[in-house]
Amino acid sequence: MKRFLHKLNRVWKLILLFLLIVMVFSYAMFQGGFVSWFLFYSFLPFALYGLLIAVYPMRDWQVKRKILKYEYRAKEEMQVEIELTRNSFFPVFYMVVRDSFNSTMGQKIEEKRMLMPGLKRRLRFNYTVKELPRGEHVFDQIFLQLGDPLGLIEKEKVYIQVERILVYPPIEEMIYKPLENHYEQGMISSKERVQRDTTMAVGVREYQPGDRFSWINWKASARRNNMMTKEFEQKQSHDIMIVMDCQENKRFETTVSFTASILRVILKKGAQVGLLSVDTERKIFPIRGGESHQQYLLYHLAKVRATKEITLAEVVDYESSQLPPQATIMLITSQVTRELIDKAGWLASKRYNIVMFAITGQKEGLSSEERTLSAFAGKKGIQIIPVSEGRFKEAFGEGLA
Repeated sequence: MKRFLHKLNRVWKLILLFLLIVMVFSYAMFQGGFVSWFLFYSFLPFALYGLLIAVYPMRDWQVKRKILKYEYRAKEEMQVEIELTRNSFFPVFYMVVRDSFNSTMGQKIEEKRMLMPGLKRRLRFNYTVKELPRGEHVFDQIFLQLGDPLGLIEKEKVYIQVERILVYPPIEEMIYKPLENHYEQGMISSKERVQRDTTMAVGVREYQPGDRFSWINWKASARRNNMMTKEFEQKQSHDIMIVMDCQENKRFETTVSFTASILRVILKKGAQVGLLSVDTERKIFPIRGGESHQQYLLYHLAKVRATKEITLAEVVDYESSQLPPQATIMLITSQVTRELIDKAGWLASKRYNIVMFAITGQKEGLSSEERTLSAFAGKKGIQIIPVSEGRFKEAFGEGLA
């Protein structure tokens, strides 16, 4: 229907142009005199040009979009070049070029430019998109419109040229140090979980309660007339599982940025990390390390969206069976609630090591209610660390070795 109305409008404007020509000519014929014929001859070039525009083929123009690169960081600038070429020298009074892209975040950014081609066969212009928003952005079409000086005849054409760019969340440089484990009794254990490699014995020591029966070295026990056990090589592991809050709020983008920053610095440190997020769909990435794993995680964070459907407390409750008990669980949220602390406290009672990062605004700390909840969480063995927007490097200022 819309397309039909558009064609009808074009036909009506063409009829109107013919009517104007007839009216001005009739006026000159019946009125006579210099003024009436001057009006007719002055109007005639504009009318003829409008008729030529009506039959001018838009396919004479070829349009290309050039993008320097296809991966960016949020808030970076993007340079785009539009090039227009044609074969003929037909004079074009004005041309409007409109380029736009749609984001997976629901945003639309558009650039509109008016050009005066004249007799030129090649036109080129650049435009800059400042502070790109995070997400996957799709350029799908370039809209071209031209017309006559009177604005009676307008022609347009849409050029399909699909291109995609990916904008990763902004990453701040951080210094990461492993956090200590806090349990309900308030005791502090080792900074990293220790595992024994039972395939390699490096010595013997006296038997201690809790040692396995299979570790007893019978020959050494007989020589020393005392129970001796094998001493194994100790390997330290520091696996981390991050659970990100995807609930819609004003600090969601800061939450995504902090998650990307902490993932990068942990992997750079040589540790292994996994990620769990639930927005419109559930995504869980197993605990791994390496550059390729980092790219998978950042790609996901570039496209993750906020949701109103589920809270972080519900995610912790529903996905508790998927959280590895040997890993440190890091909860990243901008909304500290009693329900979330209760769910995290239940995990802490199962000997999970829970750390919660509370995202706040710039130069802000925890509210009085959040400080009360933080003290309550400490009794449950949960560490709550406030993180201010733009000051991520201070996140490990507490509880560090």
